[in-house]
Amino acid sequence: MTDQNNITYDAAGLIPAVVRCAASGEVLMLSQLNDQALRLSLETGLLHRYSRSRKALVGPDAGNAQRVKEIRLSCSGDSLLVSVEQDGESRHCFKTVIFGQQGSLAAPRGDILEQVYRVVLERRDNPSQKSYVASLFAKGLDKILGKIGEEATETAVAGKGGSADEVVYEVADLFFHVLVLLGYYDLPPERVYAELRRRFGLSGIEEKASRKG
Repeated sequence: MTDQNNITYDAAGLIPAVVRCAASGEVLMLSQLNDQALRLSLETGLLHRYSRSRKALVGPDAGNAQRVKEIRLSCSGDSLLVSVEQDGESRHCFKTVIFGQQGSLAAPRGDILEQVYRVVLERRDNPSQKSYVASLFAKGLDKILGKIGEEATETAVAGKGGSADEVVYEVADLFFHVLVLLGYYDLPPERVYAELRRRFGLSGIEEKASRKG
């Protein structure tokens, strides 16, 4: 993480951080970090966070340390995505199901797209001058489409370059801007999932024939 100067803390000096398992993508917890917690996390490689209930910095628990593998800053600069290696079991993992079916949290990979989409809508409906997403909506559809074309080209270049990490990074950028386009048309990702489910199991010829009906 190199763009710390672009971080936007809230009025309490905090920034929300979604903490996920680097290996599985499973969301472990939602934390709050202040400037000191972020600095210590970067310096030590172990996640530090700020407890609003205790009003104090919380370091890694013995036997439950979270080793920081990557920290990403959102385009709007007001949230973090922290990928960690978990020692032991997270005390803050999401286990209790209050709606939906019981099962592994690691299974529904599309959930992160839903989460990002909700953030996109929030930025669209409550714009601020510091929000990258809000600026895209303000500039209109052509700007959004231009960014998708740009990111698609960068994805192709990354694929040609043969770097797996670059491919992942550019595809993530492409997915993000596609979600902005969906937000422009008020189309939830579930609409795309439904179309993919419809196509699943069909050959390419069958799928094309189904469109003619």
